[in-house]
Order: sequence, then structure tokens, then C-alpha cells
Amino acid sequence: MNGDKRRMTVWRQFVSFGVVGVIGFLIDAGVLYVALGLGLGLYLGRAVSYTVAVTGTWILNRRYTFRKASSGKLFHEWLRFGISQLSGAAVNLGVYAMLVHTFPWAARYPVLGVAAGSLSGLLVNFSVARAYVFSYRKPALKPIPHDRGGSA
Repeated sequence: MNGDKRRMTVWRQFVSFGVVGVIGFLIDAGVLYVALGLGLGLYLGRAVSYTVAVTGTWILNRRYTFRKASSGKLFHEWLRFGISQLSGAAVNLGVYAMLVHTFPWAARYPVLGVAAGSLSGLLVNFSVARAYVFSYRKPALKPIPHDRGGSA
């Protein structure tokens, strides 16, 4: 793949990953408010909402963003995606926790903490997902068998 085409592929994937991230944000925030309504609290509610959002974004990224690189092993791919997103999750959840713990307005409107956390983890998550979960591995070339004597 030439450089220009590769850059366009990465750019298209990043934009798609961002769109999926917005959908993930809506899932995350929606589930968080349901969890809060059920009395799970700001932290347990966010753990539940984040897990649901990660699963949703894996499905969408698999289907749209990295469709040519998805493996056939769903559980293993989902597990790799979940594990790979831990660094972005640490950034995401750390920013959220810092905001809701430090600023009364963020505790009053936790969707703002979800938004800040989501944006902070975007680049980390994209880079890791592209390199680790949905990588474009070229199949190994098989050696060409050599004719060892004899003629046709």
C-alpha cells in the first residue's frame, strides 16, 4: 500500500473510530444514568456503563471501522479489545473520577465527566485497537517448492 493510500486508510479509520466513540459515549452516558437511577452510585454505575459501552464499540468497530481486519474468533477478539482498551480506560476513568471527586458541577452533571474521560482516551484507544486487535497482518508467504531432480 503506498503512503497516500495508507494515510487515507488510517484517516478513514480514525474518523470511523471517532463516530463509533460518539455512539459509545451515548451508550455509556445512557447506561450510567439508568445505573444511577437503580442506586448503583457514581463509581459502580460507571463501571457498568463503561463495560456495556466497550462491548458496543467493539461490535461497531468490528463491523465498520476495521471490517477487513477482524478475525473470525469473536470471543478472543472481544477479549483482546477489552484488554487493549485498559490503558485508554485508565485515562478515561481517571479523568472522570478526578472530575466528579474534585468539582461539584461534575458530580451534579456526570455526563460532563464521561465526555472528558471519553475524549482523553480516544487517541490511546484508537492506536492500541489498530495495532493490537484489528492489525493488518499480512499472511506469511509459503516457500515455493523446488523441483529436486527429475524432469517432466
